[in-house]
Amino acid sequence: MRIGLITDTHIAWEEKHLPPKVMDIFQGVDLIFHSGDIYAHSVLDELEKIAPVLAAYGDDDYPSDDKRIKDKHILELEGHRIWVIHEGPYLPLPEPWITKWWQRRSTPDEPGYGKPDIIVSGHEHSTRIEQTDGILCINSGSPNLLHYRRGPGTVGILELKNGKAEAEIIQL
Repeated sequence: MRIGLITDTHIAWEEKHLPPKVMDIFQGVDLIFHSGDIYAHSVLDELEKIAPVLAAYGDDDYPSDDKRIKDKHILELEGHRIWVIHEGPYLPLPEPWITKWWQRRSTPDEPGYGKPDIIVSGHEHSTRIEQTDGILCINSGSPNLLHYRRGPGTVGILELKNGKAEAEIIQL
């Protein structure tokens, strides 16, 4: 399974669409995760022309009845428990801290309750692929505001295959 990763698009008034290269890179993905700070939901509509989209509310997003957006998505895909959230753990942290972080973010009544294998997040406008405390943490940056600077940024691809997870960051 191939998953497109995007976050912190902040598409609103001055930009109406995602950078065209995003659409090219995501061709052929099975699913797309948007890790929040979406602003205009038309971004999700645009991405959904390629593949189904699941998104997390960002700290700058307004509540909506859009079924694609939740505070946190918990998925079981190809043997991996995946969380799609906006604000992930700040790394690097000593391992006991990451465990306390995911325990605070998880509640026993949630389907798939427990420690995630993969956390896909955003918020920081910087890229990260880091394994800590048995969790693969991925932040794909931003396609248009990487490091809070307007211009070409990054997206990510998460490949789940044969029980393994591999992620890559792609510069636009």
